[in-house]
Amino acid sequence: MKKTFLTAVAIAAVASTAAIAQDYSLNPNFGTYSLSPGFLPDPSEVNIVAGGSINASRLGGSCAGNISNAPDVRLQWSGGRMTIGARSGSDTTLVVNAPDGSWYCNDDANGLDPAMVFNQGGQYDIWVGTYNGGTASATLYVTEY
Repeated sequence: MKKTFLTAVAIAAVASTAAIAQDYSLNPNFGTYSLSPGFLPDPSEVNIVAGGSINASRLGGSCAGNISNAPDVRLQWSGGRMTIGARSGSDTTLVVNAPDGSWYCNDDANGLDPAMVFNQGGQYDIWVGTYNGGTASATLYVTEY
């Protein structure tokens, strides 16, 4: 399912080593999606509920906010440069398990919204957290811009 996304400001992703990893083997809360370079419309988006009961800081590095145990979305990406980000009226964070098994986290790339740039194809398991706890409506997006 593809929907229109807002364009994110390109930023560098910051890797963290997960001492205690989230369970990316669980079924995603809001579905699994496949995208290929040149997808339309661009950006593509999914409305989700961000947050959860797990403190993302346990993953180490720059991870922050509260996330769920299962990923919010699983993305199968067939390659090329893309940005994963989230928009919300609340302060949100982003946690991504990349195809190489590395964990990446971001907070406040675009105001209070997170975004990260990736350049490899494969499976991305994505969590959108809430910085101050609880849950919030959010839009997770992917763009090639």
